[in-house]
Amino acid sequence: MRFLLSLPAALSLLAFSTAAPAGPHQQLVLTQQDTGSDQAPTPEQPLPLLVWHGLGDRYDADGLHSTGDLARKVHPGTFVYYIRLDSDGSADRTATFFGNATGQGEQVCSMLQEEPELLRFRDSQGRIRADALGFSQGGQFLRGLVERCGALSVRSLVTFGSQHNGIAQFQKCGDFDFLCKGATAVVKGNAWTDYVQHKIVPAQYYRPLNGTTGTPTDGYLEHSSFLADINNERRAKNGTYAARLSSLDSFVMFVFEDDETVIPRDSGHWAEVNATSGEVTPLRETTAYLEDWVGLRTLDEKGGLVFESTPGAHMELDATTLKTVFGKYFGPEAKGSAGAGEGDGAGADVADATPAVRLGGCGADEAQARWDRLGWWEKLRFDLTHPWL
Repeated sequence: MRFLLSLPAALSLLAFSTAAPAGPHQQLVLTQQDTGSDQAPTPEQPLPLLVWHGLGDRYDADGLHSTGDLARKVHPGTFVYYIRLDSDGSADRTATFFGNATGQGEQVCSMLQEEPELLRFRDSQGRIRADALGFSQGGQFLRGLVERCGALSVRSLVTFGSQHNGIAQFQKCGDFDFLCKGATAVVKGNAWTDYVQHKIVPAQYYRPLNGTTGTPTDGYLEHSSFLADINNERRAKNGTYAARLSSLDSFVMFVFEDDETVIPRDSGHWAEVNATSGEVTPLRETTAYLEDWVGLRTLDEKGGLVFESTPGAHMELDATTLKTVFGKYFGPEAKGSAGAGEGDGAGADVADATPAVRLGGCGADEAQARWDRLGWWEKLRFDLTHPWL
């Protein structure tokens, strides 16, 4: 129980770390937002794009907004909504580590219904019609939103480096990423406690497998507060989740070929990975797919399930890949309308000078500089009071 007893000290890290971006997580580094209109959208107008960032990132990061800029260059007039859990960027970043994923999804569902520009794009059932782009953990959170938020109707869901089938272990924190270290310290040995499952975000998609059977552990199935539910892994299945996910036009899952952050990497393709042998069971061979627990087989049979990979480490992404994705899966509701791109040629008129996207390094230099400015006595006091870091 040492780490639970140390919780107040672990959370005291927030005073230092929330003001300083930190180490090797998922902040997007690619920058103008269109203003809304009171007029009803025309058939040629692109659907809104919902963007949910990853662990350690924040909704107002330059890189994330650069991605939105690129989406508008490919499909002029696109309204980009950057999902946030707090209007303060620093607090939004903190919420990627500390919070309740289910409650956060409910909050986002409500916030979407308060955005006037999104409300212009309603379908015949009154649901907000949009496309969705998720980076790292933002990908499975968007998928949870598709399954759980009845006010939303998503056409295309595209995820990069997400953990749809969970993580088997927690990633290594950067030397000066004290927010990450604080969260990890609380989780160690306590993953299935109610506190951790409702307060530490990465623990809510932690999914270890039984080394003998290769199936999820009893602890996961009994206590997981988020992933086991949205993956419909328990005995009682939620038919609404399957119906909503299978209603997508496209569900595109990208993995990064050199990803060493997401363990296992193939979770980005919803595969099963034997932790002992490393053997990968593709999604289409899993029980979850064959029995259509969450609608993936139904979606696949209509051609809507897509598996892709892209070179680079976790959250290292070039603009060319994004332009292709934006052109093929986003844009006007009626593909083929003016302004709707198709395939690899989409967005070809966008200047090649568009900078590459870097989805790594959350301001580690700034965090290092803040650490360097501390006096030796302050560093010593910090080390003595936070021995688990």
